[in-house]
Amino acid sequence: MPSDTEFHVFDTTLRDGAQREGISYSVADKLAVARLLDEIGVGFIEGGWPGALPKDTEFFARARTELKLRHAQLVAFGATRKAGVRVEDDLQVRALLDAGTPVVCLVAKSDVRHVRDALRTTPEENLAMVADTVAFLVAHDRRVFVDCEHFFDGYAADPGYGVRVLETAFAAGAEVGVLCDTNGGMLPMGVGRVVADVRSRVSGKLGIHCQDDTGCAVANTLAAVEAGVTHVQGTANGYGERAGNADTFVLVANLVTKMGIPAVPAECLPELQRVSHAIAELANIAPDDHQPFVGASAFAHKAGLHASAIKVSPGLYNHLDPTVVGNDMRILVTEMAGRASVELKGRELGVDLAGHSDAIGRVVDQVKVLEADGWSFEAADASFELLLRAQLPDAPAPLFELESYKTSVEHWGNGVVVSEATVKVHLPNPDGTTERVISTGEGNGPVNALDNALRQALVGRYPQLAGVSLADYKVRILGWRGGTSATTRVLIDTTDGVGEWTTVGVHANVVEASWHALVDALSYAVLSRNGGRSSTGPEPAR
Repeated sequence: MPSDTEFHVFDTTLRDGAQREGISYSVADKLAVARLLDEIGVGFIEGGWPGALPKDTEFFARARTELKLRHAQLVAFGATRKAGVRVEDDLQVRALLDAGTPVVCLVAKSDVRHVRDALRTTPEENLAMVADTVAFLVAHDRRVFVDCEHFFDGYAADPGYGVRVLETAFAAGAEVGVLCDTNGGMLPMGVGRVVADVRSRVSGKLGIHCQDDTGCAVANTLAAVEAGVTHVQGTANGYGERAGNADTFVLVANLVTKMGIPAVPAECLPELQRVSHAIAELANIAPDDHQPFVGASAFAHKAGLHASAIKVSPGLYNHLDPTVVGNDMRILVTEMAGRASVELKGRELGVDLAGHSDAIGRVVDQVKVLEADGWSFEAADASFELLLRAQLPDAPAPLFELESYKTSVEHWGNGVVVSEATVKVHLPNPDGTTERVISTGEGNGPVNALDNALRQALVGRYPQLAGVSLADYKVRILGWRGGTSATTRVLIDTTDGVGEWTTVGVHANVVEASWHALVDALSYAVLSRNGGRSSTGPEPAR
């Protein structure tokens, strides 16, 4: 049997995490999530409750042939035998064996009030249920962990009964006794105090399972580890019922980088951000940009003072090298930005600003003016790069000169709505002359029609635009002015099938704001394909 000092990371995304409102994994989703969790090196993946849920029963059946785990062992979850029923006759216990997993996690009541009021049995019968079920599963060569449900609430009411449940489980052969803050009401100092007391009274391996109702699930788990726990439970991105669970990714990152505990293999730590975002996609939940360690904004710096220090040494304002957990540092350019922010952002975008002190100053001033008018470059790196390059001596020439554009929307009845746009532009020739081009496009809205018309006008001169398409479109109303008008900010995500970039446009008119973002999007496409250089003619043959 593993020693008490071997550290366990036990993930229950597929069981406890699936109780989050809005999450409904298919069996295929559950298999995919399990594979991803294995890639971050967790030791145990709880797959669900076989026998209780048909989907979970199917998951375990398919897992036997479809899951090839490198780091983790699969765990089936279930309850102790029912009161008054022989363990051999309990169909739910039999289903745990049928799941075929090497590990079983049992939930047991450890609050005497729940024993009497929820199970409607006696404290002694509950202990017998624990002993019989653990011994039965151990006799069938299963490793058994016992989740002591409502342990901390039960401890507050009767400090002795939960300990008796643990002692009974260990005596029957359980490998781990998990103290569960089921209602999520604990704070770190209370958890540390209780765990230390329990640790002094029992000799078996202790675990911790924390809900996040006080916002302290991760802190409570780390406090328990400091007090002697060597088995932690969490869920991907903190998914779970009510306010959620302790976040597995944040737990692992803290355990390894802050507490020096080799909770997962070292080579798995850089996979944390990628796996976090992949599981969010499978759960159909947008990744939390501000999630510690793995969020897109976890190492993003906005203040000019921070950027000045980071320019000297990134460690001055980063608590950790972000690459350790697979993340990256970002500099956000806003009205708070100073010269250092622009320099660092230029470096991030691959723009050499050495020797261009005046250009940096102009960009800082321009950003402040534009942001006062509602522009924001935090999420629009492509627009900022164009703005930055425009201030350099080798600034790229504009793709075209606009003569005019117009859009129209027609409702044809039966719910059919068609938009049409016409653009008139002048394209520069290498000899200094221009070519006038008129193009018309249709779309499902005025912006889509404008996009189609403009690309059609430009694609003959810039064939690389043929593979470019609008991927996403966001509009935000920034506030009313004079009681009758509003400033509109538009963000457009564009892709060429290989990469994706975001541009911004601002105007009182939503179509004009969209036009600015569209022009930037296509300008950036040509710029990036030409390695940062402008082009006034067709791409050379390759």
